[in-house]
Amino acid sequence: MTPKVVELKDISIKFNSLSVLHDINLTIKENDFLAIIGPNGGGKSTLLKIILGLLKPDTGEVRIFGRKPKDARDIMGYLPQRVSFDHDFPINVYNTVLSGRYHGLFKGHTEEDKNAVLNALEDLNMLDLRDRQLSRLSGGQLQRVFIARAIVREPKILLMDEPMASIDPEMQKSFYGLLSQLKDNMTIVLVSHDVGSVSKHVDKIACLNRKLYYHGPVEYAAEGLKKIYKSPVELLTHEIPHRILTDHQD
Repeated sequence: MTPKVVELKDISIKFNSLSVLHDINLTIKENDFLAIIGPNGGGKSTLLKIILGLLKPDTGEVRIFGRKPKDARDIMGYLPQRVSFDHDFPINVYNTVLSGRYHGLFKGHTEEDKNAVLNALEDLNMLDLRDRQLSRLSGGQLQRVFIARAIVREPKILLMDEPMASIDPEMQKSFYGLLSQLKDNMTIVLVSHDVGSVSKHVDKIACLNRKLYYHGPVEYAAEGLKKIYKSPVELLTHEIPHRILTDHQD
């Protein structure tokens, strides 16, 4: 039986009396490559933050490998929607990724830390740029650096919020290829609103618009997508895989 990585049971949360997530039940298994799809304001980023333990739900229970989120942060990697940094600050690729192995104030880095940085950069094809300043990187290269920082601790689950937002279409293709390789070693969950592109690359989809309307294989997601967007799937994008449009016609 495939181990359960994330278990959400009866999760609900409100902000200023507005229901953001209602009665969410979701299980994510080891080595899943899952996209959480839904419209803006549908609660996708909120759900990620609940998994990470950055937000506490009003009701329900969250378990990461059977632990509470706050006790499982050492096995989770996170790439937020926007990573801000000072373009004038003279930090290079290597030291940026090394910061992901932070052990606390006044504690240095070990040889194991340094080797982990080199391995992460090599996995993301960024090793040759380890001495380059962040200000001299393209958007796609920057995103790879921040992914490297997120995985340098060798997490068991990688959570990403709109990771393709700053990457051009050509770079997106290679980036998805990279994520497909990473999923052999970790569970990957990404938030996206780009139904067409993401559905061609992930294994599973969760359709979320405050409620969870579908969670499962991509090829059976059509009905869930119709419900969260309240329009025929064909109108969302002409790029969506053909199998989604044809397997479940009314």
